[in-house]
Amino acid sequence: MCYSVFECLFVCLSDMRLRQLEQELVKELRMAFMDENGMGPVVVDQKAVDSAPDTLEGLIAEMAASTSNYNQNMDVRAFIRKTKAMLMKMEQNMKSSKLQGLIYRHLASIGIPKSMHCLTLLLAEEYTINSLARSSLPPPEYASRLTDGSYIHIALLSDNILAASVVISSTLTSSANPENLVFHIVTDKKTYSAMHCWFALNPIFPAVVEVKGLHQFDWPADVNALVMETIEEIHWSSLAHHQYSGANEEYKRLEALNPSAFSLLNYLRIHLPELFPKLNKVIFLDDDVVVQQDLQSLWDLDLNGHVNGAVIAGEVVDDGYHHCMGKKYEDYLNFSNPILSSSTLGSEKQKCAWLSGMNVFDLQAWKRSNITRTYQQWLKQNRESGFHLWRAGPRPPGLIAFNGQVHQIDPSWHLSGLGRRMPELELLQTSAVIHFSGPRKPWLEIGFPELRSLWQRHINYSNEFVRSCRVRE
Repeated sequence: MCYSVFECLFVCLSDMRLRQLEQELVKELRMAFMDENGMGPVVVDQKAVDSAPDTLEGLIAEMAASTSNYNQNMDVRAFIRKTKAMLMKMEQNMKSSKLQGLIYRHLASIGIPKSMHCLTLLLAEEYTINSLARSSLPPPEYASRLTDGSYIHIALLSDNILAASVVISSTLTSSANPENLVFHIVTDKKTYSAMHCWFALNPIFPAVVEVKGLHQFDWPADVNALVMETIEEIHWSSLAHHQYSGANEEYKRLEALNPSAFSLLNYLRIHLPELFPKLNKVIFLDDDVVVQQDLQSLWDLDLNGHVNGAVIAGEVVDDGYHHCMGKKYEDYLNFSNPILSSSTLGSEKQKCAWLSGMNVFDLQAWKRSNITRTYQQWLKQNRESGFHLWRAGPRPPGLIAFNGQVHQIDPSWHLSGLGRRMPELELLQTSAVIHFSGPRKPWLEIGFPELRSLWQRHINYSNEFVRSCRVRE
């Protein structure tokens, strides 16, 4: 508020001068941000970024020294250039630190603890010197159970001895009638002797277990050709993935460290009908699960003609609206690619994904379908597309191959994601099978301490091999 004409005139002139100064400052700053030719923003090369100060205090000190040495006013353009170089250096350092942290966490998630590596070596040695470690699995008098459909057949594909033992131990503990259980473990050639030794020296009576290496299967020529087609595709895809020049270099570095992306055992679950040709039905369990309830009612489920009985990823119904609490198809598959968007799957990208790792399969219905061939075709198509259809891994082609062949089962059967997050306590207590899917496995240092005890309680720490290898509680 003005109290005189002169005061009001002074205020108006002051405001005009301030606005003029503001406009001049904005103009100077705009010019400072342009290169010397006024054709674009100031360009900073990598050499300037590398030599830039690390902090704002360093920048101010450097500019102060520069103006003092030459006894001149500060060059605004030089200040802008140095500031931009400093900010670019900070951004590059931040990205590098994030990538380094990501790589360290990734290495921690895929590393094999020394104790588990020790266990494999000791058992393999024991297999060669101890005849009991080489005894038949199961004993000959129980061999007929392996193909007897009146028993509950549970399959694992694993090269992790301790993890496989926890799956079986927890299943036995939770079973009302363990004598009705038959376990089928398929492993690779390098792990076979150690895996066989463990279960030969630690019988699971009254249940029975067979351990079979991939090298021990004697398929007919046509079946062998079918399985070898998958094995060869995994081989070619692995080579192509590492050589693919269009991939982001940082992502390639990280993916190259992930052995599960092209782990043969992970892919061979698509051949369950070939692995167990005399079985009509099988419950499939990943080796990172703990069973907490009896599986008899899961075995007795009617799949209504479908191949795969699975929990859908948290689908809930609210006033007729279907919401996925877990992942959708679009989280696994790149529907922006015309190969996928133009296929019959294009309209199902919002569909909730079913959970893998705890499934019941009708193997006879599977044999009558085209699931395995479809899986193989999409594996090849992803490689030929330059891996633009999905990230490397066995899960996405499984979603495509089993599309329309999944029977939804009650969500209480399968609680997944315990290797990524802490679940609600009620879900943890009421779920039949808890699944440590994700990087934070219970046998790793990075696993959740609050959840690790649920897994460790099924380890026999008095076992001589476990003690020798210092598997810790």
